[in-house]
Amino acid sequence: MSSPPPPQSSAIHVAATEATVVHNRNWWLRMAAYTLCVLFGQTSATLLIRLYYNKGGKTVWLTSLVETVGFPILVPFYLYLRPLARQQLTENNNTTSNPPSLLILSAIYISLGVLQSLSSILYSVGLFYLPLSTFSLISTTQLAFNAFFSYFLNAQKLTHLIINSLVLLTISAVLLVLQGDSEETQVGMSRKKSLKVGFICTIAASAIYSLGLSLTQLAFQKVIKDETLRTVLNMIIYQSLVASIVTIMALFISGQWNDLSSEMMSFELGKIIYLIIITSIAVCWQISTIGAVGLIFEVSSLFSNVISTLALPIIPILAVIIYHEKMNAMKAIATVLAIWGFGSYVYQHYLDESQPTNGSEPPNGNEPTNGSEAVDEVSPT
Repeated sequence: MSSPPPPQSSAIHVAATEATVVHNRNWWLRMAAYTLCVLFGQTSATLLIRLYYNKGGKTVWLTSLVETVGFPILVPFYLYLRPLARQQLTENNNTTSNPPSLLILSAIYISLGVLQSLSSILYSVGLFYLPLSTFSLISTTQLAFNAFFSYFLNAQKLTHLIINSLVLLTISAVLLVLQGDSEETQVGMSRKKSLKVGFICTIAASAIYSLGLSLTQLAFQKVIKDETLRTVLNMIIYQSLVASIVTIMALFISGQWNDLSSEMMSFELGKIIYLIIITSIAVCWQISTIGAVGLIFEVSSLFSNVISTLALPIIPILAVIIYHEKMNAMKAIATVLAIWGFGSYVYQHYLDESQPTNGSEPPNGNEPTNGSEAVDEVSPT
């Protein structure tokens, strides 16, 4: 007969089990915190931009700039996670032995930064002309564009759920264009005309933003060949730096820089509130970015991107509650279709992540479950 295990062995097993439970609990708490940062940051920043426009703000270059100019806030976050980044880099066996040259990396950062700047500017113009609820619903088309570009650039399969999502999001956007009335907007044009201008800018911004995501994924897969915290933060920081420089140049070239002082003085809520709103927008965008980086490090960039789009169906509801925007029948149907399309898109990726991975290890070694993730989109905000 075999002898029972010694008491010391049982004690070690119990201690290991308790340590695993604590590790998993802490991991879920971090996940919840990062997710709340993404949702709170994106939702708050968008609502504050709408408040800025409603109370007399008109400089779209400024609202575009504050989306990226707060990137220095990420430096303390990077320093805080540096020990984890070093551990991840040491344990990552897939790190390329021939890293890309500084010239190639600079070209990647500059090209993606320019795309980010263009998408930020177009998004700001779209939000200037559109009601917040309409803008957010049209912005969900970035998921459709993401699937389209990923199919050609990243070899993503178009399943029936993805196609269903594309159709629903397209119908939702078309319904918003077809709706309209003749009431005047803050820019002095008919609602129908402003809706067309805002629609075109928002659709173009969604396309450029999604193209940037797919190109970022392509750069990680084919050029950088490494997705550690260090490389992800480098991508976000340098890309935001380039985008900020481009937007600042556009602000000066357009001449709107000269109007900021008079705009601040004539702001309905006062000069101090004006500065608080602008600063808060920048901080909120960076809170969202910190959450996105945390999700990338803990799970994957794909999961981070999906969470970042989760705020889009939430904002129309908040716009109706906070700014008392009208929710007519056409917009209500468009909202339902957008949420349905979003759910279809997310469920497809849930199915992708649930597939067995032949016992491969997680990329970061932080997840409490087994699985492997390929490099996917990195959200730029």
